[in-house]
Amino acid sequence: MMSYVFYFLAAVSILTAILVVTAKNPIHSVLYLIVCFFSIAGHYVILQADFLAVVHIIVYAGAIMVLFLFIIMLLNLNKETEPHKSTLLKVAAIVSGSTLGLLLLSSLKTQQTHLQAEKINNNLGTVKNLGKILFTDYLLPFEISSILFIAAMVGAVILAKKD
Repeated sequence: MMSYVFYFLAAVSILTAILVVTAKNPIHSVLYLIVCFFSIAGHYVILQADFLAVVHIIVYAGAIMVLFLFIIMLLNLNKETEPHKSTLLKVAAIVSGSTLGLLLLSSLKTQQTHLQAEKINNNLGTVKNLGKILFTDYLLPFEISSILFIAAMVGAVILAKKD
């Protein structure tokens, strides 16, 4: 039963991620991204990491998407003001994207993984275990990411400030 839920959520994630990139309207892209975030949160629930699922919904589908919508409304994107890309640039983007895709597929194909049935730890996604790992093994990356967030906030304020 859980495998069907996983495959459904995976299909929704992949489909909405493709729609985010291909949608012509930026508001529709944001809405597809919200659906993608909810399907990823469903994967966290399947992995019994309920805290991560809730935080993912609050942070990404809530706060980050509000910022994206604010930026889209602030930029006032029109087709008339958008610069037209040359055909050479479009072809280069397609070639480089296809090359990256082939590289990823070949690395997945050549990688030999042996899946072993492991006993599922019911305390895997708890706040206690997450906090212990976050503040012991990953303390430096956690602090660096907080510094990056502060720098991004200062940059956004400076960019939005009138001359």
